[in-house]
Amino acid sequence: MTSESNAPTPAAHELELRRVSVVAGGGTGPTLLSEVSAQFRRGELCALIGPSGSGKTTLIRTIAGMHEPEDGEIFWEGRDLEEEDLPPSSIGYVPQFTISNENLTAAENVRLALRLRVAGLDRERLSERTAELLELTGLASAAGTMAKHLSGGQRRRLALAMELCSGPELLLCDEVTSGLDPQSEKEMVALLRRIAREGNRVVLVVTHGLGDLAAYDKVAVLSGGHLAYCGPTDAVGHYFRADTPEEIFERLPQREGADWHASWQKHGASFENVAAPGGGEEKAEAPAEKKASGVEGAATPAAFHQLLVLLGIRWKIFLRNRSGIAMQLGLIFGFPLVVAVFAANGLPAVPSLDADLSGDVVRQMVEARTFTEGASQAGSMVSGLVLLQVILLGLMGANNSAREIAGERWIFEKERFAGLSPAAYVGSKVVFLSVLVVLQSAWMTWFVRAVTGFPGDASQQFLFYLMVNAALTSVCLGISALSATADQASLASVYLVGFQLPLSGAVLALPVGLDAALRPFIAAYWSWSGALQSLRETRYYDVLELVLPTDLSASPLCLWVLALHGLAGIFAALLGCLRASWDR
Repeated sequence: MTSESNAPTPAAHELELRRVSVVAGGGTGPTLLSEVSAQFRRGELCALIGPSGSGKTTLIRTIAGMHEPEDGEIFWEGRDLEEEDLPPSSIGYVPQFTISNENLTAAENVRLALRLRVAGLDRERLSERTAELLELTGLASAAGTMAKHLSGGQRRRLALAMELCSGPELLLCDEVTSGLDPQSEKEMVALLRRIAREGNRVVLVVTHGLGDLAAYDKVAVLSGGHLAYCGPTDAVGHYFRADTPEEIFERLPQREGADWHASWQKHGASFENVAAPGGGEEKAEAPAEKKASGVEGAATPAAFHQLLVLLGIRWKIFLRNRSGIAMQLGLIFGFPLVVAVFAANGLPAVPSLDADLSGDVVRQMVEARTFTEGASQAGSMVSGLVLLQVILLGLMGANNSAREIAGERWIFEKERFAGLSPAAYVGSKVVFLSVLVVLQSAWMTWFVRAVTGFPGDASQQFLFYLMVNAALTSVCLGISALSATADQASLASVYLVGFQLPLSGAVLALPVGLDAALRPFIAAYWSWSGALQSLRETRYYDVLELVLPTDLSASPLCLWVLALHGLAGIFAALLGCLRASWDR
């Protein structure tokens, strides 16, 4: 951003924008904001209004640091935010869509936000602070209600309560009153006014609700990405020669945004410094709520603490989801049954050749044919059972993690904005999913061996089944983090597992060049190959060479490749979580 002036912002204005411009597409798209200059004081409740597409959401996201300005400067208490970012505890952002965990109560959502955002709170203070925030936002009576059962107005209050956890000095709200009935909207505006006053905060609110505009201290009007007005609410009607707030929107299309901006630059000085009605007395109130919070300048908890908090919450949500538990039990116990069905009567015995057939050519031919057929049946059965277990465990892996991040992307983005470590978030997912992977793989191994009498080294088989489940769970977690939606992630994960069977080379051999190119990426091959190595001390391994279309790889190599698959998936998940996705 270029500098118009290096002088510090005036003390009277804690937040100042100087000729801020934002261009879409990293500077290659259309201009979203053009040379916006505005000032905001502590204790003010400020409305951002304008037609749809005028740049309101872009403006508050730019202030929040979600968009990089193409030009201009943003100052907070004299500090250039290009050079010095605000700490997560200093800024709160309430998006236009309510973000909370649907399967937690109102109190649990607030408590979770406190545990992730504020370090050093003991159990007693945590409970006290939770109760204070619920009381402040009018949710005390709904503390034990699941978020999914809250009304629209209560959800907006919950979002505010969560944002107030760390005592932010700057609160940015995007259409928190939209969709509310008139009474709820009036109550929400009154609450925001109280939050601004008692917390001595700068509170900026994007709103389309003009009925309560008089309750705001200041209003900024945007038109086509240009600032058309930014001053006291009681003067906005006079400036636009409008008798009602609704008439302002009728006036705006009569001139281009650039013309309104030029007019404001010429005449704005006589409006913008006028005090808001009654503002001096109200803003002199003691910041009671902020002092009571005990979190002013709160430090963000360490990543390991955040990981433990997230892990505990993930298990709580999992155990509350009866349909999810039923699905997991169905997969854990049902998939091994599918395998066992194909060998319910046990594995076919490996035939032997009669050594005393000298001179009898016919008997030799018959015996050879019988041996070949029996060996082929035994080898194919063993190879097929191993491959079936590998593919089913791959499907379990896709089910484990395909929606794990994509399904709660907005929750993560919100907490990341508030200071959540992406590494802690991904780490909590890895630990949680690891438990599922171990249970699924252990039961598959034990059950199939118990029912079918499957031979070979049980520990080696379990290891390779575990590794393929872990590898595909990890890769699908990466897909989940990189996908725009949960449905997209699920579809991509199912396709990934679906291609494991035909591309593994376990059923039909692939052309040499294609086989060499694809094999490193096919987890099913490496698990299948490694698990079959567990049969080396049995007669089944001798006949496998007669039926296998693809050569087997050494067990250590199989383990290393599967481990690399798992690490690549975790890296992709971390990479996806490091990339902001508000606009996906």
